[in-house]
Amino acid sequence: MTRLAPNRRVSVSIPCDMLVFGGTGDLALHKLLPALYYLHRDGRLHPDMRILALARQPLERQAYHALAERRCRAQVARADFDAATWQSFAARLDYFAMDASQSADFSRLAKRLNAHRVQVYYLATAPDLFEDIANHLALAGLAGPQSRIVLEKPIGHSLESAKAINAAIGAVFNESRVFRIDHYLGKETVQNLMALRFANALFEPVWRAGHIDHVQISVCETLGVENRGAYYDQAGAMRDMVQNHLLQLLCLVAMEAPVRFDAEAVRDEKLKVLQALRPIDGLDVQDLTVRGQYVAGKIGGQEVPTYYFEKNVDNDSDTETFVALQAEIDNPRWAGVPFYLRTGKRMAKKSSEIVIHFKPTPYRLFHGGAANRLRIRLQPEERISLQLMAKTPGKGMRLEPVELDLNLAHAFQQKRRWDAYERLLLDVIEGDSTLFMRRDEVEAAWAWIDPILRGWHEYYQSPRPYPSGTNGPEQAQSLLSLQGRSWQD
Repeated sequence: MTRLAPNRRVSVSIPCDMLVFGGTGDLALHKLLPALYYLHRDGRLHPDMRILALARQPLERQAYHALAERRCRAQVARADFDAATWQSFAARLDYFAMDASQSADFSRLAKRLNAHRVQVYYLATAPDLFEDIANHLALAGLAGPQSRIVLEKPIGHSLESAKAINAAIGAVFNESRVFRIDHYLGKETVQNLMALRFANALFEPVWRAGHIDHVQISVCETLGVENRGAYYDQAGAMRDMVQNHLLQLLCLVAMEAPVRFDAEAVRDEKLKVLQALRPIDGLDVQDLTVRGQYVAGKIGGQEVPTYYFEKNVDNDSDTETFVALQAEIDNPRWAGVPFYLRTGKRMAKKSSEIVIHFKPTPYRLFHGGAANRLRIRLQPEERISLQLMAKTPGKGMRLEPVELDLNLAHAFQQKRRWDAYERLLLDVIEGDSTLFMRRDEVEAAWAWIDPILRGWHEYYQSPRPYPSGTNGPEQAQSLLSLQGRSWQD
């Protein structure tokens, strides 16, 4: 069973090897190794677990240790980094130079591994390597019944490519051993969303069309494409963020209560939401979606360049760095309730949140006042707040909104909040797939996204420019304002 409160000690019952393909990349060095360091420090890894980083660079073990230590020091809080702890962690960590496209290198790898141990293969690589790696693992005899494989998003770039990847992986690993990771699902507040809904009688009765006016889901970043220009210019915000992160958040908001809190029951309910999404195709693409691309502006007082002047980006690029859209779910619970999704780079502030806007009271005794609003913030801080109307002090009956605010870090008095990758890596080691995407989920998401991408192409819907440091193109505001609503900024 997945932990909603991961502060109790866990013992891993069996030793395993975790092999990280792409071991010199940003994901491995900035996210995976720091998460594994914390799990090691907190005694959550089996004493005999080993970590093997795999990449093309011809590095000796000590050189990789130096690289990993430098990157981990930059990512781990200064108070949490301890030299002795690092040395004991480094004793688990090894490096193996290989080319993931060459079958001969997998034969060499097989000689390094113990066939009787559980092998966890983490593919922190480009998706176009997923099929080759799976096939080479099988040919080298490294895909035994105890082995597991972890795939980073995006799984393909379309429904057709996602099906091809899933089929190739499925030919080697059965579905119970495939972990498609979305780190948003490992965030504490995201899991608290399920607790909030299904463990509190206050919310479940009103969590439906009769009481909710609309829902907003926003993932806004102040960063640009950084060192990911070559990848991002091929993907864009729709493939990079909406197809996975935002649709997964939508599923958790909209799903029915699972019959059990286990992997299959939870994922069954999420799949039903994806299948109930009303298609956006044809001319609806122009009315219900907005593409944007950032131009020069200021972030934190610093000048930043236009998107197409970023490193490894085509100077004629029409890739979107911003998407806003209106989705609707055709089922009894949500009929008529719009879900507004928005994500963008170089925005005014960094913020990921879900905002549930309730309908106003049918009889306004006090002539005015805002409707109730539930805000679930994922970052920069994790908190849940409920806006209520209250009387202001003094004469008369003048109302103002006030917030009931739950700061999760303060509520549970934890010294440090778990990073999403810590929780998800531990789930992989323990074989718990509740917080991972199933094959049919991924394909259902692509089936909904593909017609939008085609519509943009067929109707030449170029991205609208927006200055860096703003809240996106004006057309994104109109998406709501035409219906008397506004983004919660």
